[in-house]
Amino acid sequence: MKQTEILVVGAGPAGLTAGIYAARSGHRALVLEKAFAGGQMALTSEVENYPGFSEPVSGMLLAQTMEQQAIRFGCEVLSAEATGITAAPAGFEVATTTGPVAAAAVIVCTGVKPKLLGVPGEKELSGRGVSYCAVCDGPLFKGREVAVIGGGDSALDEALYLSNIASHVHVVHRRDEFRACPFAQQRLRERENITYHLSCVVESINGTQRVESLTIKNLKDASTIIVPVGGTFIYVGWLPNTGWCSSLLALDDSGNVKADDRLRTTAPGVFAAGDVRNTPLRQVATAVGDGALAAMSAHDFLIGKR
Repeated sequence: MKQTEILVVGAGPAGLTAGIYAARSGHRALVLEKAFAGGQMALTSEVENYPGFSEPVSGMLLAQTMEQQAIRFGCEVLSAEATGITAAPAGFEVATTTGPVAAAAVIVCTGVKPKLLGVPGEKELSGRGVSYCAVCDGPLFKGREVAVIGGGDSALDEALYLSNIASHVHVVHRRDEFRACPFAQQRLRERENITYHLSCVVESINGTQRVESLTIKNLKDASTIIVPVGGTFIYVGWLPNTGWCSSLLALDDSGNVKADDRLRTTAPGVFAAGDVRNTPLRQVATAVGDGALAAMSAHDFLIGKR
């Protein structure tokens, strides 16, 4: 069985920062990641509100830099997915896809996954025009019409990214105004190849082999229109990745890990950081702060046990 002192589950900005601080504090630190370093940050075309950069920085570049920094301090990064966690005499045992890992303290940084829109055609056409990542799949739709569903920061940021690739972008939002920050809204309105469908919802995503169109309903007058698009990018919220640890940790009604102001969960020795916890703001900057605090709380916990 693989053993470490502090096990960080998830290599997003919170997890990588936790790994950096844990290793710098003299602990054997292991960061577990099922996919690639950076989490949602790595799938963001440009990060422009993270302190220290006068110009927007690629989310992937920022993720790679954070990972290299963690490794430089002696943190190990293991490619595996956590599937469960149990208390053990010496701390905790985390089941993973490559075998169990024993740790004296655990920091949960497993982030979130996209929430489904839940309309006909979404599941059937997923990967065939339905996407939840514009950076990943946007280049496939160069010169074609696409749609973005949502009105928050993520939706508008990705609509802006797609406007540089697609011939036209349709933004569909159920409210009569966007929830995104005013700066993001202003940048989007400067683009001429974007059409807004406000107070509207998608009733269905249509197509046989691939996405061909959307049926959009106006919530004010109940009228419907068919909008021909080749791609549909969905940004209607997030669900925390907590299924693997729900048997040990208390979650709120939305499935977020409950944690106090020191990021301690209801299981002594387990901490939560970043988007996975019950936090009012989900940004790279707040995730990094969480990672640092969680690592130092884990450090204090281990020192106290000695």
